[in-house]
Amino acid sequence: MAREDNDSDIGAFLTGFVIGGLVGAAVALILAPQSGAETREQIRQKGIELRTQGEETLTEARHRTEAAAADARARAEKLAADARLRAEEMAKQGRVVIEEQRAKLQDAIESGKKAVTSRGKSGEAAPADTPPASA
Repeated sequence: MAREDNDSDIGAFLTGFVIGGLVGAAVALILAPQSGAETREQIRQKGIELRTQGEETLTEARHRTEAAAADARARAEKLAADARLRAEEMAKQGRVVIEEQRAKLQDAIESGKKAVTSRGKSGEAAPADTPPASA
């Protein structure tokens, strides 16, 4: 959106610049009494001046546009790198949580096995609300 506004501003500036130059040249030719050869030479000189100024303005606009594009590219690359780092960190945290839960589950399974084994060896009766363990 900002680029469109910037392009629009540059286009409006260049249009105004050219129109202003043409009007100024026309007024100068009309108000200055001189011979045809002098008028043609003056028109030629003004044309050269306008072309040079237009080229300079275009070059300046091109440099500004290139700088803005380079800046936008650098920002996009930084955002992408930041997003990549965040994603890697989240994946690492996810792996840690999974490993912690896996260890807890493994501990619970081992505790359950030990409880069943020790209950069977000691001859304890199973609680009333659970069915007897079959070996």
